[in-house]
Amino acid sequence: MSVLLGPNQAEGLRRLVENSSSRTRIITVTSGKGGVGKSNFALNLAITLANLKDKNNYSHPKKVILMDADLGLANINILIGLIPKSNLYHVLKGQKKLNEIIIPTNYGVDLIAGASGLSQLANLSKEERLSIISSILELSYADFLVIDTGAGVSSNVTHFATIAHETIIITTPEPTAITDAYGIIKSISLDHSIQPSVLKLVVNRAHSQSEAEKVAGKLISISKQFLNVNLEPLGYIPDSPLIPTAVRKQIPFCVLQPSSAPTQSMEQITRKLLNIAPSDQQNAPGWKKFLDYLIGND
Repeated sequence: MSVLLGPNQAEGLRRLVENSSSRTRIITVTSGKGGVGKSNFALNLAITLANLKDKNNYSHPKKVILMDADLGLANINILIGLIPKSNLYHVLKGQKKLNEIIIPTNYGVDLIAGASGLSQLANLSKEERLSIISSILELSYADFLVIDTGAGVSSNVTHFATIAHETIIITTPEPTAITDAYGIIKSISLDHSIQPSVLKLVVNRAHSQSEAEKVAGKLISISKQFLNVNLEPLGYIPDSPLIPTAVRKQIPFCVLQPSSAPTQSMEQITRKLLNIAPSDQQNAPGWKKFLDYLIGND
């Protein structure tokens, strides 16, 4: 797809997206602080979405794109041992088309690699934003787009939450991680264009189910009491030596040990996520909000 873009074409592109039959489901993964396993979770979630099997052990493959939008500290390609020649930065600067940087992986997932310096995304000129619209539209062939955002409170994180059908907050039982998770929930909730139902919670590195439930219960309670946000728990990933081993081997843990406790937990989280219907399509986030953000206003 190639579209020559000018300042007067923005509204036409909006109409194109509104009339699109794309049903791509956009899932954003974020966290209040770094070091809680957010990118590793996003990677294994994408792989599980692409390869999930039914009760008869029959796989129903889905087309999944994983976008590393951790603006400045991109690392998903490192987790699977890939060295991309080009990345999202080259698309944003008009040097590449998106279909030229998408990397097929060995795990049934296509990767859009990020790179340092992408904090410029928030400050692109209108011409720069318009230059990547035609490439962004090419993503609409996917069943799922999983976006790994940066950690912490920033405008980029809230923008990606705005376009998502679901935003998954990752935390751990550490007090600082819980506090920072509440901070990102508060930041997202202040954007009234985000529907309250989109926020989900996963507790990573829990030593037991009871510990995970205690952490989730605390965040759910204070989010409801002080923010009027109905935070929905998706489950937890147990603490396991498998996960750092998988990182060192640069093999996703759900591939390295498919029958392990973390892999089973990831499958349970994915099944619960799939049973949650996306928001009503008339008011749903997705491609239109993505383009509204990229096109912006002068």
